[in-house]
Amino acid sequence: MRKAKITLGIAAACLLLASCNSFNKLLNSNDYDKKYEMAMKYYNDNVFSRAAQLFENLTLYYRGKENAENIAWYYGMSLLKEKDYFTAGYQFKRFAKQFPYSEHMEDACYYSAYCKYMDSPDYNLDQSQTKEAIEEFEAYAERWPRSTRIPEVNNFIDELRNKLILKDYEIAYGYYFIEEYHAAYESFKQFLNNYPEASMREEAMYYMLESSYRYAINSREEKMYERLQQVINDFDKFSSSFGDSKRLADAQNIYTKTREAMAKKRG
Repeated sequence: MRKAKITLGIAAACLLLASCNSFNKLLNSNDYDKKYEMAMKYYNDNVFSRAAQLFENLTLYYRGKENAENIAWYYGMSLLKEKDYFTAGYQFKRFAKQFPYSEHMEDACYYSAYCKYMDSPDYNLDQSQTKEAIEEFEAYAERWPRSTRIPEVNNFIDELRNKLILKDYEIAYGYYFIEEYHAAYESFKQFLNNYPEASMREEAMYYMLESSYRYAINSREEKMYERLQQVINDFDKFSSSFGDSKRLADAQNIYTKTREAMAKKRG
């Protein structure tokens, strides 16, 4: 039994090696019609890695020829099905530019955005890809507002925006944590302007208030009164927006200390 299993394993390895040699021979040949035929066969048989290699190989030869659009499309689809989202996204975007009147145009624009969505990293990493995905989804929704994909696209946009919200909040809080209060204040202010829908607006506004106070109280004499006045303004915004906040007592304490500091400056 063991000997039979070994024999079968050797046979399978030989078949795999022969298959690889045959594929490599085809890939390096000049028989482009055969390559195209086999690329489509591999694609239809769900062997997307080999299909992608052949379609990529065919791209330059068929540029400007009859099958160029078909090759470009299936190359992108092969990459997508292989979950090579970075390369697939680039290919779909390129396809949309090269074949603006293609029947696949809408799909290409959608998949270009979708690949960037799939390639978007965790919120604590660089979010360039996330921003590009949002821009492309928004452009898609504007161009094809009646598409059946619109609910899905809107969900993707919300998910991606939540990453940006978390990222920008973390940056602002990071400044607060290391006691860079002016940078924290400006970052929280920008955060509140950019994300009116953010669930952590209350926290952001409180930390902005506290950063405002700490920045003001440590300012130069000639700037302190003006900056303390800004703390009062920030407190008014917080208390009117979140009158039932659990942090209201802390905010009122900041307000009291600010008024006392202003009185001393006047006195």
